[in-house]
Amino acid sequence: MKKDLIQIEYKKYDSIDELSSEYQDLWKSALEARQHSHSPYSNFTVGAAIQLEDGQIITGTNQENASFPAGLCAERTAMYRAGIQAPKQKFKRIAIAASKRDSDQLASAPPCGGCRQVMLEFEKRHQQGFELLFTDSEGKFILIEKPTDLFPFSFVF
Repeated sequence: MKKDLIQIEYKKYDSIDELSSEYQDLWKSALEARQHSHSPYSNFTVGAAIQLEDGQIITGTNQENASFPAGLCAERTAMYRAGIQAPKQKFKRIAIAASKRDSDQLASAPPCGGCRQVMLEFEKRHQQGFELLFTDSEGKFILIEKPTDLFPFSFVF
């Protein structure tokens, strides 16, 4: 038996002001997208914004349904939308913002397992990674270099 260790490197920022203006603009787009969240069951609003290589921003929000598995996360909504609206454009970065409805208090918003798998498939399709920005449970900003860093034992065909 051999024991091994997986580590990922990421950057942590105390404030959005510490990030580049490009990230600040993308973050604002994710915050604005949250306003269109359809989340009557959880009251947890999530917005995602993807910056494509050509600079275009594509947004998405979480969409809940009374049949809970039929809902969709903000990240997947944005990724699928980008895949339709700009199929040849690669993702440069994605920002994910979340909070309780009617609150400006940011919530922890790392992508769920399903979203991570979809991100990996886009990473494979585009043959390159893309950065992820989200907040942790303390409201700090986490910047991950690429989806495979979040999902080391993933599967892709």
